[in-house]
Amino acid sequence: MVRVVFLAAAFAAIGAFGVPASTASAQESDRQTLEGIAAIVNDKPISYSDVRQRARLLLLTIGASEPTQEQVQQITSQALEQLVDEKLQLDRVAEYEVEVDPREIDAAVQEMASEAGVSGEALRQQLVASGVNPASLEEQMRADIAWNRLMSGLYGNRIRISENQVDDQLSRLRTASQKTQYRLGEIFLYAPDEATKTEAMQAAESIIAQLQQGADFRVAAQRISSAPTAAAGGDMGWVTTEDIAPAIAEAVTKAGANGLLEPIQTDNGIFIILLGGKREPAEPVTRVDLKRLVATDGMEATLTEAIGRITSCDNVQSVANSRTTLRAQDINDINVDELGPEGRGLVLATEVGKPTEIFAVTAGLAVMYVCRREDGAEALPSREDLKGSLKSRELNMISERELRNTRRLATIIYR
Repeated sequence: MVRVVFLAAAFAAIGAFGVPASTASAQESDRQTLEGIAAIVNDKPISYSDVRQRARLLLLTIGASEPTQEQVQQITSQALEQLVDEKLQLDRVAEYEVEVDPREIDAAVQEMASEAGVSGEALRQQLVASGVNPASLEEQMRADIAWNRLMSGLYGNRIRISENQVDDQLSRLRTASQKTQYRLGEIFLYAPDEATKTEAMQAAESIIAQLQQGADFRVAAQRISSAPTAAAGGDMGWVTTEDIAPAIAEAVTKAGANGLLEPIQTDNGIFIILLGGKREPAEPVTRVDLKRLVATDGMEATLTEAIGRITSCDNVQSVANSRTTLRAQDINDINVDELGPEGRGLVLATEVGKPTEIFAVTAGLAVMYVCRREDGAEALPSREDLKGSLKSRELNMISERELRNTRRLATIIYR
């Protein structure tokens, strides 16, 4: 791989916001000529305009309603690396003639929009109003769908999880339950050398600022993180200090309270860690599975009408999908103490399969359906669930390794 590092001078051209997205496609060639090329990936150019669009898209999707020029500049390095990865992924899938139906891309956009409580068309309109061409999001979805399909096709059937592997994992989980454990979320910014670490650290600080202002950590991880946990919203589950990198373990054990930690630098990148809880071996716990249903319009009538149509936890999501003002979210295997005093009280006062009382949240009004409650038990996953998670984890690791290998073999010139 050829790498010619460019720093602040190159990105200075990205500071100004672009032309309206409605004219972006027709002007792409002119933009590349006027603004220049940020990188070339196997003879395919990535323009400064492409990078600026992606940086603004990333900021918008993690919660920045009106990204500032400074915020855009801080996250440009991550936007560029994401675009480089997409070019490499699409090159690779082209070798296998993997096709993605436009309807699949539209469904992926619709799913993202529903998480934000809007329709797909409304999301596209919001992007246009913010100066972002929706094609940037659609291209990202296309690369993601195609790459996942290729990796699953090449390796999915080769992965075999044996009963011995399940036994070993259950044994590790039981051993871990006898140690202090931490509930962690992660966002990993890949940065293999000192130059990119500096840029990634700036991006991390900008992302943390957005998270502190209310951006959804899970969405940010899905959109930005390079870790295998990105698909799960960055959720690492309950881990011991032996399960994580020494630098992360040190930061976690020194943390005085739950919340976001300062960016952590490791050999190959920067971690943003969310500490969600700590449990000691002797602590009795009540673990629950919940489905949170939010009425984004803030109307109690919206929730009560939905509750009247919900018969069990199994159809909370389908009812939520029926209205643009409803949004459902799974909260699985959580200690009720992590919900805070008010949330804990609501959940413990509710029968399994029933909704809690209505309560206020930042996005409107909500209820939580209590789908499972387990008092004082190990709450270990079932063997089938464990097989599925082990297979998914292994496939994610293979996918990450394949992408890194593809990078090493590619010709990437940063201008």
